Amino acid sequence: MNEKPNDPKCVFGPVPSRRLGRSLGIDLVPYKTCTFDCIYCDLGRTTDKTVSRQVYTSSEEVGKELELSLSLLEKKPDFITLSGSGEPTLNQHIGEVIHTIKKITSLPLAVLTNGSLLFIEEVRNELLEADLVLPSLDAVTPFVFEAINRPHPDLNIEEIVAGFIQFRKQFRGQIWLEILFCRGINDGKEEIKKFEETIERIQPDRVQLNTPMRPPAEEFAFPLTPTQLEEIGKKFGDKAEIVSEFDAPMGDRFDSDKNTEIINLIRRRPCTAEDISKALGLHIDEVVKYLNHLQITGAIRHRMHEHRCYYERALTR
Repeated sequence: MNEKPNDPKCVFGPVPSRRLGRSLGIDLVPYKTCTFDCIYCDLGRTTDKTVSRQVYTSSEEVGKELELSLSLLEKKPDFITLSGSGEPTLNQHIGEVIHTIKKITSLPLAVLTNGSLLFIEEVRNELLEADLVLPSLDAVTPFVFEAINRPHPDLNIEEIVAGFIQFRKQFRGQIWLEILFCRGINDGKEEIKKFEETIERIQPDRVQLNTPMRPPAEEFAFPLTPTQLEEIGKKFGDKAEIVSEFDAPMGDRFDSDKNTEIINLIRRRPCTAEDISKALGLHIDEVVKYLNHLQITGAIRHRMHEHRCYYERALTR
């Protein structure tokens, strides 16, 4: 994979995922093109906040790249995942892409989305061929929604929740609802109570609780503790599970050569994830996974400077 995040290349990985195992990613929109500008995003601030759906990547492009990537893999991935560095449903051809993928492979297909466009009937219909949809819902009241997701001004949370509920009625596959909690932002008692009521209305198959474990877009996006997440999970019932990478037991799933390349690069000077992506020709999502792994193992550390996250070698003891 020798392309940069904004190059035409859209297939990347496989990358290890706590939620999906070994995931072969497909990026359908340009870097940081999204309907939200979430305070916790580990890719940084959104540079193109939009609700305008466009044809960023065609189904033909995806099909060719996917067939080539699958032919080169020694081990099949657990999932083909529409995800990447922006909101995939902004791609006007996502339905055609899903249909093309299903013709190429029998591997299960997952869609990672912030769910912001599910109120649009056309978007809901385009996702119906997927096997698994993983939408996120970080707030259920307008004030908290604005605070944590910083949405495009044309979006409102009531309409988005209504879209989730309607999609559940139509979609025959699995829905794993992710809620990412930031301390003091969306973890208050009233918001938790509203979450309980909303989850009951949506009826997802799973409720996956998360919290920032990588350097976020904003320094004030503080994580919850495992105990705090567990207490919230009890309120949400049997469907709730914690997916945060507190232990990240997947070291053997990372390419040691890529780890070494990243360490050698930041040894010369501190770099952002985007710097590393461009220098090594890796997709930004791959870079973030490796950086997180290297931080957990103590090989590197990060520091913030003017709202940007820089990675450097950890100090030797």
